[in-house]
Amino acid sequence: MLRKILNIILAVSLLANIFLAGGFIWSRLQEKDVKKQLADQQLNEKTLLFGKLFVQKVLQGADEINFEDRLQLENAVRDLNDSELFFQWQKFTKSATNTQAQQEVSRLFILLLDKIKN
Repeated sequence: MLRKILNIILAVSLLANIFLAGGFIWSRLQEKDVKKQLADQQLNEKTLLFGKLFVQKVLQGADEINFEDRLQLENAVRDLNDSELFFQWQKFTKSATNTQAQQEVSRLFILLLDKIKN
């Protein structure tokens, strides 16, 4: 009789451990998913911030871009930590003509929009 009770306690304990381990694994998977969503959201915010800054300082700016504004834009694009965007930014900043600059800015904006994740 004592052996049956110990076997039942052991079985219940084993099932409880399996249940708790499954819950732990499930919560870790959820945590990983939430962290990825948070990282995507932060990247989207940085991307939108750079886009807004670019529109304000470059596209809506009546005068030539001053050093502080250019530095602010450069830091914002670097903060995105995306080599493709940074390369396109450099192509824009090194444009020799207005036509070339317009082409590069449209490529930059298309690339920015492509980087925004749902």
